[in-house]
Amino acid sequence: MKFVDEVVVRVEAGDGGNGAIGFRREKYIPMGGPDGGDGGDGGSVYLVAAENVNTLADFRFHTVHRAERGKNGMGRNCTGRKGEDCYVPVPLGTLVSDADTGELIGDLTKIDETLLVAKGGFHGLGNTRFKSSINRAPQKASKGTEGEHRMLNLELTLIADVGLLGLPNAGKSSLIRAVSSATPKVADYPFTTLHPNLGVVRIDEQRSFVIADIPGVIEGAAEGAGLGLQFLKHLSRTGLLLHLIDVKPYESMDTPVQSAKKIIHELEKWSDDLVGKPRWLILNKIDRLPDEEADDHCQSIINDLGWTGPVFKISAINGNGTKELMFAIMNFLEEQRRKDSEQG
Repeated sequence: MKFVDEVVVRVEAGDGGNGAIGFRREKYIPMGGPDGGDGGDGGSVYLVAAENVNTLADFRFHTVHRAERGKNGMGRNCTGRKGEDCYVPVPLGTLVSDADTGELIGDLTKIDETLLVAKGGFHGLGNTRFKSSINRAPQKASKGTEGEHRMLNLELTLIADVGLLGLPNAGKSSLIRAVSSATPKVADYPFTTLHPNLGVVRIDEQRSFVIADIPGVIEGAAEGAGLGLQFLKHLSRTGLLLHLIDVKPYESMDTPVQSAKKIIHELEKWSDDLVGKPRWLILNKIDRLPDEEADDHCQSIINDLGWTGPVFKISAINGNGTKELMFAIMNFLEEQRRKDSEQG
């Protein structure tokens, strides 16, 4: 299935049912009187965060979602049935905004969370409601109001604890394959990842986190080059970024330091919030370096970048160093959650 992370849809709530005009006509009730019932409320449209929905692709073919109209009232004070509500499943992490005004309506971040996006119309009143001491036989009833109609912009931002960042062919897909059950495509050429992938890393039965792999960012991504601009937003919810660098790239005009600086530059142009996130340097593919050169080569990269944060040396393709990295990430996330709970 094609990965789709932004769509525009139309939602239409149901109109309220009309009130009825009626009068009692019974043999042994000589005075009679009004008995027109109220209409039913129109159905509303809700979005629901569903666990088994991972993309907005279905909305390419179902662009209009309608709730049912309320039924009209009837005689004998019978109230019309309420219109059926319309519940539309969307992926976890869906941002909902008004397509015409840009107003943010809601953000669905929990499974089964619901969001009202179009309210059904109010029911009309039957003529029984208009009976009074001076008008015992009202010939009046009201119509139901119209339900809300609006265009919505749905934007999916993946919910992950950790995001992988790096140039194409830096080894992001290899890493997520090595540490989780996700199986993104891996090959010896760039741009093998064309849409985001999520993987769950399980440290033990009680401890786990979600890691996201997005298509490689290239120079000029913040201006729209490549796929980077389209998917950088998926890193916005992460608590930690892993900046992967190929320590010995094949057939590349750029050194590892130049490659790293390009990514940092694109982050700075894209979002201050993204730049401010905790970021670890991951020196990948150290299996390509002779053992006697590995430490000096990696230290040279660190020095030239002026990097002062955490650094890990790994080989994603054969798993060297990945276990230690995953345990360190788990400890970091647990510490962050503890701090957040104390502050909250």
